[in-house]
Amino acid sequence: MEEDRLGELRRQIDAIDVELVRLVSERAQLALEVAKVKAAAGENDCFYRPEREAEVMRKICAANLGPLDNETVMRIFREIMSACLALEKPLQVAFLGPEGTFTQQAAYRHFGHAIEARPFPAIDEVFRAVASDACRFGVVPVENSTEGVVTHTLDSFLNTSLRICGEVVLRIHHHLMSRCQRLAEVEEIFSHQQSLAQCREWLDRFCPNVKRTAVSSNAEGARLAAIVPGSAAIAGEVAAQLYGLTILERNIEDDPDNTTRFLIIGKQTVGPTGDDKTSLLVSTSNTPGALYRLLEPFAVHGISLSKIESRPSRRGMWDYVFFIDFEGHKDDPRVVKALALLEQRARMVKWLGSYPKAMG
Repeated sequence: MEEDRLGELRRQIDAIDVELVRLVSERAQLALEVAKVKAAAGENDCFYRPEREAEVMRKICAANLGPLDNETVMRIFREIMSACLALEKPLQVAFLGPEGTFTQQAAYRHFGHAIEARPFPAIDEVFRAVASDACRFGVVPVENSTEGVVTHTLDSFLNTSLRICGEVVLRIHHHLMSRCQRLAEVEEIFSHQQSLAQCREWLDRFCPNVKRTAVSSNAEGARLAAIVPGSAAIAGEVAAQLYGLTILERNIEDDPDNTTRFLIIGKQTVGPTGDDKTSLLVSTSNTPGALYRLLEPFAVHGISLSKIESRPSRRGMWDYVFFIDFEGHKDDPRVVKALALLEQRARMVKWLGSYPKAMG
C-alpha cells in the first residue's frame, strides 16, 4: 500500500516537472518576443529594467502560498528571469574581485547566474568599467552592519555621473580557511580589513599571536592562503571551494546578524515601484544650523531618512559633503516638494539615484 502511494506521488511530481519545463520554455519564448518588440521600437541598448523585476518579484511573493518561503521562491524565479533575459541580451556586470568575493555573491543574488560577471581589483575600477561602457552594471559594497560605511565607495560617487540602480543586502558569514590541517599551524591570516574587523573578538580570543594582514579582498586572501605556507584566510565558503582550502572554523564573525549592503551602479534611470529608496549627495556652508536646514525639508514632508553620512569634499580643509538615503522615489509628489526646498538651502544637491528597496 505504501509503495503504491509513493509511486502515485512520484508520478504526480514527474507530471508537474514536465509541465514546469513547458511553462519555463513558454516564458522564455515570450521573453524573446519582448526583445523583438523592443528592438523594433529602437530600444536596443539594455533590456534589463530594475523596476519591472521588482514588480514581478512582489507579485510572485503575493501569490506564494507556501510551503516554500518567499526568499526561496524569489531565488528560483530570479534564475528563471536571469536566463530569459540572457536570451534577449546577456548582461555584463562588474564586481569587486577576484572570483569568490561577497560582492560576486551579491551580483548573482541580484541578477541571477545567467550574466557575464567580470571581476575588477578595486572599487574605482568597477566605477570606470561601467562609466566606459565596458560593463552595463557594477556591484560595490557600501556599508556593513558592524563596521559601517565603505569609504572608497562613497568617495567614488563624488566624481561620477553614474546612478544607483538597486541595492542588495547580504547576510555575511566569515569562515577561517587554510591548507593547514589545524588552527595551531596558522602563522598569518589574510583578509580584507573590514572582515578582519568584523572578526576581531574571535581572532583576539583564538589567534592572539597570529599575524593579521589586510589585502584588497577576501578572495585575494583566499588565493594567498592557497600558496603561502602556514597561512589562512577569512572569506566566504565559495572562496574555499575556488581555491581548494579547508574550512577550519565556521561563522567566526563577532555579530551573528552581520550583513553588508551592496549598491548596483549603472547609467539608467529607474522608474518608481511604490517601495523605493533615494540617495543624494548634498553640501552646505559651514555655518551654525546648516545641517538642520538641510534635514528639515524631509521632516516637513514626512519623509523617513534611513542614512546620513559625512565625507570630506576634497575641496578644502574641513569642507564636508553628506550622503543621504531616504524612503521614496524622486518622482513621488512629497519627495518633489522636499527636494525643491532642499535645493534652495543647499550649496549643492546631487541626485545619485532612486531604486527599488532590497527584497529578500
